[in-house]
Amino acid sequence: MHFTSDRRVDDLIERDFLLGDVPGILWTPASASAAAPTPLILLGHPGGLRPMYPRLLARARHSAEQGFATATIELPGSGDRTPSAAAERARADLRTAIRAGERPTEQVVEALILPLVDEAVPEWQALLDELVSLPEIDGPVGYSGGVIAVGIRLALVEPRVVAAGLFAGSFVPRSMFDEARRVSIPLHVLLQWDDEGNDRQLALDLFDAFGSKEKSLHANMGGHRGVPQHAGEDAGSFFARHLR
Repeated sequence: MHFTSDRRVDDLIERDFLLGDVPGILWTPASASAAAPTPLILLGHPGGLRPMYPRLLARARHSAEQGFATATIELPGSGDRTPSAAAERARADLRTAIRAGERPTEQVVEALILPLVDEAVPEWQALLDELVSLPEIDGPVGYSGGVIAVGIRLALVEPRVVAAGLFAGSFVPRSMFDEARRVSIPLHVLLQWDDEGNDRQLALDLFDAFGSKEKSLHANMGGHRGVPQHAGEDAGSFFARHLR
């Protein structure tokens, strides 16, 4: 990991970096040090690091208020990363089905999501390897938001992630439900009840499938972009319980 910038943003230290050729951002509270290291939350997002920056910064600020460092990386095929022709075809098929008022076929969902998960999760793990070696960052580690299928896989295979806040706002292949059944860490799942691009019943079925003994579903009225402010506060309380 190579840091490319270092700047102060209010009470945060914000550092851009490259993990190989994958861009990312690390935010640490200004108070974090080797003598007082902070837990870490990985910030998932749907892709497009720069367009998402204002929302990511807001999440980082909220986490820093609770004493947590946060970090994120660009998803495969998004932003300035090389696009995948197969993913673009699957995404076009997905949009066509949604515009027609139809549910995308399982083949389309798998073609879009499974390659993304297979590539993205090892990158998150490589990022963790780098971040936990920094003197100002310590465990435990949480994962928050982003593509829910990525969160499922990461929660299953990465033992350093001890709690996850997941947003049921993206499609999950049915073939991943077996992975969900084997997830055992505490989960905080957010669902927008009227999410125009999400299959509500699939989201409910997925929540039921999770094997975690501690899991909570927080459903709010409104569409994909209508997440109420208190939803972030609830997620913050969840991480405060499990990362402190």
